[in-house]
Amino acid sequence: MGTDNVRLVFEPFTKPLPNIDLDNQPFWDGLREHKFLLFRCKTCGAYYWPKAYCHFHDNEPFMGNLEWAEASGKGKVFAFNIHHWPLHPGFKEDVPYVYALIELNEGPLISSNVIDIEPKDVKVGMPVEIVYEDHPSEGFTLPKFRGLGSDQAKSQ
Repeated sequence: MGTDNVRLVFEPFTKPLPNIDLDNQPFWDGLREHKFLLFRCKTCGAYYWPKAYCHFHDNEPFMGNLEWAEASGKGKVFAFNIHHWPLHPGFKEDVPYVYALIELNEGPLISSNVIDIEPKDVKVGMPVEIVYEDHPSEGFTLPKFRGLGSDQAKSQ
């Protein structure tokens, strides 16, 4: 992935702010560096999002057997909604927009928007990849997803 998967947004951010806390700060730090991080079990290699414990064996206390690891940022649309009415005034200019559950190649589900496509063209099972939406004046980056072309999907 190159710079074509990065968007700089300089307009004031008028939507609800992401919930960044001490437990998920590394995820948000990774996004700012254009790295997509998930929790990975150091014992068996299973990936998780959000923070969790490994479901496959006994765990060390306080997520001791989990580490942040870079993931592919690729997956497929698991389920989605097309929003035709803004649920918050900050989304007024975005309607209609797609809010989706993305099944990542590593296994976990993450919710985000599917962008760069007509909402009516989004399909369950459609391959997608991450787009890093930088908000430098706010100090965070949001993960968004866009459809992969047929050539890109084959190499997934």
